Amino acid sequence: MKKILFLISVILLPLTMKGQGEVSKYKSIFTLSFIRYIGWPEEAKQGDFVIGVLKDREVANWLKSLSKGKKFGYQNVVIKEFKSPSDITDCQVLYVSDMVNMSKYASTIIDKIGGKNTLIITEKDGATKYGGMINFVIKDNKLKFEIKKDNASKFGLPISSKLSAMNSAITL
Repeated sequence: MKKILFLISVILLPLTMKGQGEVSKYKSIFTLSFIRYIGWPEEAKQGDFVIGVLKDREVANWLKSLSKGKKFGYQNVVIKEFKSPSDITDCQVLYVSDMVNMSKYASTIIDKIGGKNTLIITEKDGATKYGGMINFVIKDNKLKFEIKKDNASKFGLPISSKLSAMNSAITL
């Protein structure tokens, strides 16, 4: 309950952010919070809980810092960095930076995750057309996220309606 209250206070608190580092920090906080609102199948609950980050060292560093020593259920949270779509290996969450052209690399990304139960989080307008399940967008100088439940369902990942209800904006 404390974690949910913390997340809500972060979402509702108007913030003035300076630089990409602060934006990356909040994207990382959200990413770690999102995993609690996914109906993970049993096979995704085995071994480590791996969050892969494609082409975004800053988000990867924030995720490492925020998740150090943390567990998701009984699983250790592990952050892996990928430099290109061809480097992607098994992970429960794949964070795809806006440095990746989703329209060009979507099929490679989908092939690399191999139809497994992987949540794809993106950060580029229109990325949900190409497989993004949760997409960060900045509109009117506010950080928001959009959810494409149909994309998640194709990978056996139901998204709780509670996550949609929490989609307030952070003012940049």
